[in-house]
Amino acid sequence: MTPLGLVLVSSALLAGLCAAGPQVLRVTTIKEEPYAMSKGSELEGFCIDLLSAISKKLDFKYDIKLVKDGRYGTTDDSGNWNGMIGEVVRGEADIAVAPLTLTAKRETAVDMTKPFMQTGLSFILRKDLASDDSQFLSLLTLFSTEMWMGVLVAYLLTSICIFLVSRISPSEWEQPEKEKNFFTLSHSFWYTVGAMTLQGAGPHPKALSGRVITSIWWLFSLVLLACYFANLSLWLHSDNQQLSIKSFEDLANQNLIEYGTIKDSSSFNFFKNSNNPTYHRIYEHIKKAQSYSLNAEEGFRKAQKGNYAFIGESVSLDLAVARYCNLTRAPEIIGMRGYSIAAPLGSPLVKNLSVAILRLSESGELDYFRSKWWASSCVAKNGKSAPLKPTSLKGIFLLLALGLGLGLFLALMELAAKSRKTANTQQKSCCSVMSAELSQRFRGGEAMTPESSEKSKA
Repeated sequence: MTPLGLVLVSSALLAGLCAAGPQVLRVTTIKEEPYAMSKGSELEGFCIDLLSAISKKLDFKYDIKLVKDGRYGTTDDSGNWNGMIGEVVRGEADIAVAPLTLTAKRETAVDMTKPFMQTGLSFILRKDLASDDSQFLSLLTLFSTEMWMGVLVAYLLTSICIFLVSRISPSEWEQPEKEKNFFTLSHSFWYTVGAMTLQGAGPHPKALSGRVITSIWWLFSLVLLACYFANLSLWLHSDNQQLSIKSFEDLANQNLIEYGTIKDSSSFNFFKNSNNPTYHRIYEHIKKAQSYSLNAEEGFRKAQKGNYAFIGESVSLDLAVARYCNLTRAPEIIGMRGYSIAAPLGSPLVKNLSVAILRLSESGELDYFRSKWWASSCVAKNGKSAPLKPTSLKGIFLLLALGLGLGLFLALMELAAKSRKTANTQQKSCCSVMSAELSQRFRGGEAMTPESSEKSKA
């Protein structure tokens, strides 16, 4: 059919659409997950939802069929188009709704709408073949920031509680006016660090209250160190013998991992026609090694099985990563392009379809379709461990808090018992004696030295 005939047919369709109500448009698509998939005798997927939403906005009906030859659309040796583009060109379909990449060559044969999805080129490979570069502070990432803050607060509170208990408890400091208290604030901090590193830093507490606090702190330290070293072991295992491949330049500069794409696809033509030396080198390698894939599914299977990186559209690769949990996508995306709906040259349908797509984008419906069909089914496992958070060890933090509270309570009870005994002997009130004891124990920090004690006696 000539271009003029296509224009007349499209105009007639549009006129009928306005005058006679909903009309039936012939739609061609291709079976590819998650754009169009079989569900019994019907189809479902992103493009099916998109077509349904557009038909409601423009008030038309449609008859959707799969493309006969299972191709998107390229030209053969004689210059004739095949695939969905060919069906639109020959008038066998009114529109093609599929992940059709908007290219200059296709624009010469059909009219294409505003893109309904933005994409680019990237590559996927097995997770055990790619890793992040080690960072200088990578050992700190085993615990989350909240976890490190929690450990710091626990350390400070424990050190202060040991200091307070050593001052308050009579079993630790019987005669403040004569004896020297070795548990100064600085020694308390040092003692707590020694306990955490399982080294010890004597002298050790003598009072029951001090021993309760130190015992709980030892238990807290053991659990904390066990969790840290467990995460460290998993981190070292996951980083062992890995390459660091994040970009196409990294891919082109190594020869351990094979890579390829679908032959004669838009991705393949991008590298073929590129003037970038790195991209052209990738094309030359793929052509020389014949490392093609017949379709995306075969590329995904090759990537899962062995040393193979599959190059393709980033949105399709994101879907593969969501479905196959042992795959990962490189962060670099090049050659940004869009997926569009194709219609015959000069078709007035294109304007209305573009406006409908823009309205769906502005209302957030396109984002909803994307999240619906690209939902990940992966559960993190067998990879790098996530940074440990305080909620994972809230039990041991609670136990430490109870231990600190119990230690302080026992120290006060010990001092109260001594104060009561002294009050009975001196015929004074227990509260006044206890207040005097506390004042003497915290006044001036250090106790008097033996020399100063002798001078005071003189």
